[in-house]
Amino acid sequence: MRPAILNPLFADITSLKGVGPRLAALVQKVSGARVIDVLFTRPHAVIDRSFRPKIAEAAIGSLATLEVTVDRHDPPPVKRLPYRVICSDETGFITLIFFNARPDYIATALPEGAKRIISGRIDDYSGARQMTHPDHIVDPAAAGGLPLFEPVYPLTAGLPPSVMRKATQAALARAPQMPEWQDAAFLRANAFPNWNAAISAVHAPRSALDISPQSAPIQRLAYDELLANQLALALIRRARKKAAGRSFAPPGALRKKALAALPFKLTGAQANALKEIDTDLASPDRMVRLVQGDVGSGKTAVAFLAATAVIECGAQTALLAPTEILARQHIETLSPIAAKAGVRIDILTGRDKGQARAEKLRRLKARETDLLIGTHALIQEDVDFADLGLVIIDEQHRFGVNQRAALAAKGWRADMIVMTATPIPRTLALTAYGDMDATAIGEKPPGRKPVDTRAMPIERLDEVVEAISRVIARGEQVYWVCPLVEESDLIPMTAAEERYKHLFGLFGDKVGLVHGRMSAAEKDAVMERFHRGALSLLIATTVIEVGVNAPNAVVMVIEHAERFGLAQLHQLRGRVGRGDKPASCLLLYKGPLNDTATARLKILRETEDGFRIAEEDLRLRGAGDLLGSAQSGFPRLLFADYAVHGELLRAAKDDATMIVDRDHDLKTPRGEALRILLYLFSRDDAIKLLRAG
Repeated sequence: MRPAILNPLFADITSLKGVGPRLAALVQKVSGARVIDVLFTRPHAVIDRSFRPKIAEAAIGSLATLEVTVDRHDPPPVKRLPYRVICSDETGFITLIFFNARPDYIATALPEGAKRIISGRIDDYSGARQMTHPDHIVDPAAAGGLPLFEPVYPLTAGLPPSVMRKATQAALARAPQMPEWQDAAFLRANAFPNWNAAISAVHAPRSALDISPQSAPIQRLAYDELLANQLALALIRRARKKAAGRSFAPPGALRKKALAALPFKLTGAQANALKEIDTDLASPDRMVRLVQGDVGSGKTAVAFLAATAVIECGAQTALLAPTEILARQHIETLSPIAAKAGVRIDILTGRDKGQARAEKLRRLKARETDLLIGTHALIQEDVDFADLGLVIIDEQHRFGVNQRAALAAKGWRADMIVMTATPIPRTLALTAYGDMDATAIGEKPPGRKPVDTRAMPIERLDEVVEAISRVIARGEQVYWVCPLVEESDLIPMTAAEERYKHLFGLFGDKVGLVHGRMSAAEKDAVMERFHRGALSLLIATTVIEVGVNAPNAVVMVIEHAERFGLAQLHQLRGRVGRGDKPASCLLLYKGPLNDTATARLKILRETEDGFRIAEEDLRLRGAGDLLGSAQSGFPRLLFADYAVHGELLRAAKDDATMIVDRDHDLKTPRGEALRILLYLFSRDDAIKLLRAG
């Protein structure tokens, strides 16, 4: 049950004074359908009406508040012309301009001979000052009704600024006096106000500084939001730990055979990751571990070695890949090692049909398959494991929570490893994966050569085409990435289809095209041909960011590189240099570049460390741009900013851990207040876990 204190905030916005059904539909577009949504809609700017110059002192283009005498009205001879009102003070004259004006309204608001306070933007028309449609016209006797500072809120067509301001003030009036859920010493150390004072201050800014992420009220609310997120994750994590897992015996002979079968020696980072996983497997708690590692850092080898510990104990492992081609690459890579170690390995994809599929399912059920690699086909109802002990998810961001859970449910309290080759900044990892234990594989296997990265203007395209013709003549392969699928009048840049036509004209059927509008089967067919070497040049959009492994690909051309994020450019670059030959990445850009794009290309040339690149990407782009729609696992933030509030996030994580250790049922006075916080930021799923015991 939601705490009763919050009921006024979770009422419909039509309960706010002055917000009827028509306006409610507009307000809802901007904020949401509940009072709390309006209250949590932040102003993005402040209008300062405190500047009170004389007419002659008011700068053209500035916002000014003037006290004037109304001299005369000049109604237009025809309706389509503007209505003019001439006003003055002791320093000069100003003309007020009204379009489509109602003469009766203007006569009442600006009676001739009266003094009035007017506020608006000062314009120049043929050397004379004028103000078009003043924002405010006030009798000096009622000057208290003129706001000196006005917050500016997001708007939509048909929603006047005054209505949005009145709605937020009405929402503020309904905010109850909240109990304090934050630690008193922490608030004092940071000079943070209480919640009610903070939310009131956000809606009554006096300057841009008052609504900046560094202001004390915003920082207070940001910390509330981050603590709500971290506490919810900590409660989820505890509930998962309480659901006992299985304890697998330490690895033995099978692991030794698998290590001996590997064509390389484990790096220190791989060995550490495996050690952490083995500790989890031996524990009676259920393992859910995130393994982060750059492209080529050896995550798959670590996952396979983890599987040997489970297989040796008589249980099975499933490896879920996002595409069929990736699943087939895994089986190609692992089959020789598995054969030498004595691990029975199989693959199941949507391509398997009829008797062949039935036989694979029979072997799985009869425990004749130790490790099953596959796509979404693994999740289908008729796929039965004899005893699924470990689930490995590759490129986890391609799968929803429900898909991961559906596969894990095929085993009894199966342990889980989720892998990602997308480096995630530390602050974001705390938020998206705070309910998981995390391992980073930070070094690449020995022998991996650095990719020679160069940036050059698009005007040197002919030189690039000439260079790749030499690469193709040597029998090596090239990727060419474009940001768009097809040409657009709105965005002036070459698209994949256009570039494909151009390069097909030069290199013929050695060129393939793959993009996101193709069906999965069409994409897989083209990428499979490239993987086999039947194609020399693959024109693509970012669909190849994760997927095909072509050791013979030695050049990556990224057209309009200034349009891509740093992490994305790094991922694309990681597609080359996977064999033993030197590789290059050519970043073609359209100048002039802005400061951010220049910094991005510079960092990419300086380093191949995906974790450093991820941190720089967060710094340059800010969290909002960085997450985008692709990173849908991140909660949408209202007050916090990951790029600015990293220290607050780390403090919130530590605080949440301490709270769950000391008061995991949230029964203390602070715990009861924290329940209100969880509901306030719609993290009440965590409360249900408390009730479930």
